[in-house]
Amino acid sequence: MLLDECCTILKKRLKMNKRISAVFYVLLAMMPIKSIMATEIGSAMPDCALISLADKQLYNLQQFKGKVIYVDFWASWCGPCAKSFPFMNELSRDLKDKGLQVIGVNLDETSADAQNFLAKYPANFVIAADTNEQCAKDFGVQAMPSTYIVDRNGTVRHVHLGFRLGESGELRVLVEQLLAEKPAGR
Repeated sequence: MLLDECCTILKKRLKMNKRISAVFYVLLAMMPIKSIMATEIGSAMPDCALISLADKQLYNLQQFKGKVIYVDFWASWCGPCAKSFPFMNELSRDLKDKGLQVIGVNLDETSADAQNFLAKYPANFVIAADTNEQCAKDFGVQAMPSTYIVDRNGTVRHVHLGFRLGESGELRVLVEQLLAEKPAGR
């Protein structure tokens, strides 16, 4: 669906003739699907390797399977990210014991930028770096912040781009609904 919409927009804007259009579709068909498809609702959570900013501990998102995972991609230059941190702290504090794992995935070019941000907006949840941005690519991150809420079975159940304080209630309800669900096979 997304691919079709992109092609339609490109054709309209560029007013391509049939020959250029055919070349475009051939080139598009040769591209790896993963590079043009973002993680969507209902798809499996990508298997990402991350490193903790605090203690350099290695994390793999799959290690949290069995928990509801709130994966938030952020950067120090992102204004809405600063507003989302108090909300994520609250989520982690209130729901961690019920099976929620909040993970903030930093995409800054330098760890110093991330550390300066965290000095102003401390986090009481896991903060990890995606130094080569492979995890962001695998998830198909398109905005800052980008949040992916994953159920206990490892399925992405909600994707949220950006952050406004007025949206926090809806996000919390989604997390609480997933925490109330039983994992498959139990």
